[in-house]
Amino acid sequence: MINSKTDLLRYSQQGHIGTITFNNPPANTWTLESLNALEVLVTELNKDDSVYALILQSDSEKFFSAGADLKIFADGDPKTAQTMADAFGAAFEALSAFRGVSIAAINGWAMGGGLEVALACDLRIAEAGVQMALPEASVGLLPCAGGTQNLTRLVGEGWAKRMILCNQRVSAELALSIGLVEEVVAKGESQAAALAMAEQACKQSPKAVAACKQLIQHTRYGAHAEALVMEREKFVGLFDLHDQREGVHAFLEKRSPVWQNK
Repeated sequence: MINSKTDLLRYSQQGHIGTITFNNPPANTWTLESLNALEVLVTELNKDDSVYALILQSDSEKFFSAGADLKIFADGDPKTAQTMADAFGAAFEALSAFRGVSIAAINGWAMGGGLEVALACDLRIAEAGVQMALPEASVGLLPCAGGTQNLTRLVGEGWAKRMILCNQRVSAELALSIGLVEEVVAKGESQAAALAMAEQACKQSPKAVAACKQLIQHTRYGAHAEALVMEREKFVGLFDLHDQREGVHAFLEKRSPVWQNK
């Protein structure tokens, strides 16, 4: 059983779905300890073939995560800034590279690094009444954990500039309309909705999902023509796997497939 390396993050697993729960009250701020632990935890999960999907959630009624504790940067030490920036990058990039489907269940305010960890997930579900923002420039900083890049890819340059340059907070409902989240649910329902979405993802072949995710994320940096070649190569590569045969045979036999992730 995989365990978190810190009490600031709790890990549990139900079937093929892993759940990471933020546990740093009152605002679930990120620390060097929790960031390093997240990187290690996701890296271990990526090696565990029994985990097909991953949910990130919070038990707090108000905060999904408020980002970094600004007290860390109060002394103005560039070395501290470098250490934290590196930790944020390593943790959230590991999350983005997770081979399965990752879902953020945003049940409270997601500010700064709290929104950036959600942006590093594949999908986001927000509860009605939630507020989201990247307010770093208002305190003389900038989003350094993928915020400027991931937000722009999701919502476009205009809305990214409104949120980052003008410190505009976005409600769950507005976030849905601009593509920042994929679903809005009633208060208290984000975790159940995330679990339902994860269960739907687990019905797909985990090997096929991993290949599809790599191809989709390749559009962030790769050339279109190159990706088309990769798409065909990965399609053919699936035919070396047990799950490809299982999926096709299950369909022809009118039964649910039993995936083995191999």
